[in-house]
Amino acid sequence: MNPEFWHQKWHNAELGFHLLQVHPLLQRHLGELALKAGQTVFVPLCGKTLDIGYLLEKGYRVIGAELSVKAVTELFSSLNRPPVITPWQGGNRYQHGDLTIFQGDIFLLQPDDIGVPDAIYDRAALIALPEAMRERYARHLLTLTDKAPQLLITLEYDQQEMDGPPFSVAQEQVKSLYGSDYTIASLSRKMVLDHEPVFQERGLTALYENAFLLG
Repeated sequence: MNPEFWHQKWHNAELGFHLLQVHPLLQRHLGELALKAGQTVFVPLCGKTLDIGYLLEKGYRVIGAELSVKAVTELFSSLNRPPVITPWQGGNRYQHGDLTIFQGDIFLLQPDDIGVPDAIYDRAALIALPEAMRERYARHLLTLTDKAPQLLITLEYDQQEMDGPPFSVAQEQVKSLYGSDYTIASLSRKMVLDHEPVFQERGLTALYENAFLLG
């Protein structure tokens, strides 16, 4: 997917993917990762999600990757954390205490840049990518994090009813992408269309939200 697509989304404030609350499934299932205080969570394609503030409040270090400068700037501003900004090979690194965000192309991020995180939280990365890019993303994420355990949230719907993003990623594709490297447990699957009028307007007749533990 062309990076300019996402730059335009942020420039035009077309942020339907940005939740105005901490994701309920993160609150419900974070304990499945069995993290200890001070451990590190990697959040790919993180935007300015409120989930990062929640993870920091729980005592974890957070490393994120995000393409948009606007998103990263607004994230640090919302947390009242003036960042130290330094370059890396794919863009700029924003850092304040236990929060580091690599702004730029996630595919240029290397294991030496982030160290070895203790867990991954993917709420909006895999479903943001068209099918042709998901295999590349999954392989890169595995290499980047040394197969750290993962809390993965996806959406599932009839892709013929609506163009993504967000794209539909069913359990079968999660298994196809990650099954050879993780044991995959389904934590929850819930119909959420009644609470998503925008998706109803886009033509969906059913929308499921799924949570998986990859470990």
